[in-house]
Amino acid sequence: MGDGSDGHRRPVMGRLGDMNAAATRQTVPVQDARGRPMASALFRRIALINGLVFTTGLTVLALSPATVSSPVLLTELPILAGSLALMLAANAYLLRRSLGPLSGLTALMERVDLLRPRARAAGGNQGDLGALIATFNSMLDRLEAERSASAAHALAVQEAERQRIARELHDEIGQSLTVVLLGLKRTLDRAPAELREELSTAQETVRSSLDEVRRIARRLRPGVLEDLGLLAAMNALAGEFTDASGVPVTRRLDPRLPDLGGEAELVIYRIAQESLTNIARHARATRAELCLTVQGGSALLRIVDNGRGGPIEEGTGIRGMRERAMLIGADLGVEAGPGTGTEVRLTVPLPPGTPAADRTHAKGTP
Repeated sequence: MGDGSDGHRRPVMGRLGDMNAAATRQTVPVQDARGRPMASALFRRIALINGLVFTTGLTVLALSPATVSSPVLLTELPILAGSLALMLAANAYLLRRSLGPLSGLTALMERVDLLRPRARAAGGNQGDLGALIATFNSMLDRLEAERSASAAHALAVQEAERQRIARELHDEIGQSLTVVLLGLKRTLDRAPAELREELSTAQETVRSSLDEVRRIARRLRPGVLEDLGLLAAMNALAGEFTDASGVPVTRRLDPRLPDLGGEAELVIYRIAQESLTNIARHARATRAELCLTVQGGSALLRIVDNGRGGPIEEGTGIRGMRERAMLIGADLGVEAGPGTGTEVRLTVPLPPGTPAADRTHAKGTP
């Protein structure tokens, strides 16, 4: 993912376009288990149900002692109406039982979201409709795999670009500002008294700019995560947030948190970073809480504030967090209520082989 790999890396939109084109080329009519077109199979099923109902009705009329006069007597009308109602009810029951899974499939189609994976339609072994549902579930599997691959590529490119910008900020702009700061100090030492106040102001401005450049570089490339681990990085992140926003953060970090792997730890860090940024920008909160604990077979990240809450808008930030969570098979939940603040929950499965002990007791540090 270095700077020299651009020639071997296709843009994400290009990859998505290739996927769409491939899906278009591979489109075939939906077929049942016997290879017949699904539309004709459903037609035969409906025709069979109606034929069965009317055949049963005619058989009952032919074998029963009931007769109908010509013209029809008033006393015979209730019998005819009851027979018709019974046939319609039987027809409706058989159709509903046969085509009922389509309602569940339609509801799933309306709410499906590739950023909230693993939702599948239940159909069982119901012949043609079962084949249709299985085909839809298989399509969701392919789409989620393609979305996950494209999101992984996009986020990897994004992380590489962040690291490149952070290096340039630190090595180029940071060093240049340091040289300017040293030059101003030497000039200030030799300057006449009437110029010292202005030079001192310029020196403080450059020093503030240098601190800001370093802060931005740390946000783009969390070196503490690579050097000291996830817990130290979360502590540093909460401290930087409090220094910048003035909002105190209570930290509850489980010291027995196992090694989750570099990719999962980076996802946890970025989601915590984005959540705290949203608190500073939108929540109007006076306090926040950051928890990272182990519960059962999962690591649980919680970021809670006491801000204004309100309806959740799925903007770029939240969708980006969902894409990151999807990469590591984690579940992300965002809940908010009017005046009750917002809670972000990320549940990350522990790596295979990690003891799945319930570690809900974490140390709290204000």
